[in-house]
Amino acid sequence: MPTNDKNQKTTDLSAILEGLLNADIEFILVGGLAAVVQGAPVTTMDVDIVYRRSSDNISKLFQFLNSIDAIYRRPDPKIIWPKEDDFFGHMLLSTRMGPLDVLAFIEERKNYEDLIRDTIDIPFRGHIVRVLDLKTLIDLKKASKDAKEKQRLLVLEETLRQLNQRSDKDE
Repeated sequence: MPTNDKNQKTTDLSAILEGLLNADIEFILVGGLAAVVQGAPVTTMDVDIVYRRSSDNISKLFQFLNSIDAIYRRPDPKIIWPKEDDFFGHMLLSTRMGPLDVLAFIEERKNYEDLIRDTIDIPFRGHIVRVLDLKTLIDLKKASKDAKEKQRLLVLEETLRQLNQRSDKDE
């Protein structure tokens, strides 16, 4: 899907995921795409990850971001490239493959180590993606004041209810 962003040629969220996995980066998929891969009928336009904040992992992530021409998303045409010192908060980036949000933490300041126990492993192109489970996504979104998130919350809750219902029938 073409975009208006000069740095972005196409949006290929699966290519971003595959690139992260091929670069051996430790991350947890969160946000809309995490919900989608668990069956939620929502739309998302970016990849949101929470990364492990070890120096080795940050180094690999920084190299990966350089390889996909990552720049900060901005309302003006100024181009700002991420630096290795930027790995302390949120980096909302445009890449040649599409938008990528690189997060040190999410709601309630939960970081990689806090979230890892609430992930599920999903096979993807010969790799395993750690994905924040739907129940935890819902729990974290409940505190949101954003109207869009409140609407999405209803869809996520219904998806979880249906998944649990199917699971009960399978047992």
